[in-house]
Amino acid sequence: MTKNNMLRLLVFVMISATAIVLAACAPVQAADLNQQATAVPGVTETTALPRQVTVVGYGEVFGEPDQAQVQIGVETFSPTVNEATTDNETTLSTVMEALSGAGIPKKDIQTSNYSVWAEQIYGDRGPEGIAGYHVSNMVTVTIRDIGLVDDVLGAVTQAGANSIYGVNFTVADSAALEAEARAEAVADAQQRAESLAELAGVELGEPILISEVVNQSSPMPLGFGNGNAMVEQANAAGISPDNSAISCRFRLRMRLSNK
Repeated sequence: MTKNNMLRLLVFVMISATAIVLAACAPVQAADLNQQATAVPGVTETTALPRQVTVVGYGEVFGEPDQAQVQIGVETFSPTVNEATTDNETTLSTVMEALSGAGIPKKDIQTSNYSVWAEQIYGDRGPEGIAGYHVSNMVTVTIRDIGLVDDVLGAVTQAGANSIYGVNFTVADSAALEAEARAEAVADAQQRAESLAELAGVELGEPILISEVVNQSSPMPLGFGNGNAMVEQANAAGISPDNSAISCRFRLRMRLSNK
């Protein structure tokens, strides 16, 4: 066989092999396309949203407070840290004795803040030195007999306390009130859902979700300010606590159906 004939044979074999490969691949590609285009039984392009209603119910109950918490502190100032610290410890010790004399046990007194900071002297060119140091020591006092609030505040201010940030009246055991508030909130949510269903001309089904909406807000304390005015306020006619309000919110989601 001549060289030219061999080349012609080799080219013919290569072309034939390529054609066979393309012929084998074409059905596979077509099958893949057909498979991708095949619709899944029971699935439509647009799926209807579930028919449901979501409401938030509110419940609030009131209880008579039986305890109070108050922030009591001593702030001192001296040219040196040691003097300010010593003065603060001495005054606070007198305040603690006054609390004990007013019937407050040690377990109801907890340190809530202790801080030391320097008071800068500023001139035309900025800081020019340190005038002295402040030391502040705050304790949280729980008064379990609210009839003693006036006496306790009067005793600590006379003993040297010069920072009283507030009095907060609460119910010591609020579990029963919380349960009552939850029941009111769920009942209110149920009533709201029924009203909406009636307006829409449908019927309520079973509950899908019930969850509590947590409220981060806290009661506003009764402020006393600071300075000498505290002594006059603490010794003035008594502090009358209002009823403590306990509230909660519940989110209720329910199914809807045609009448």
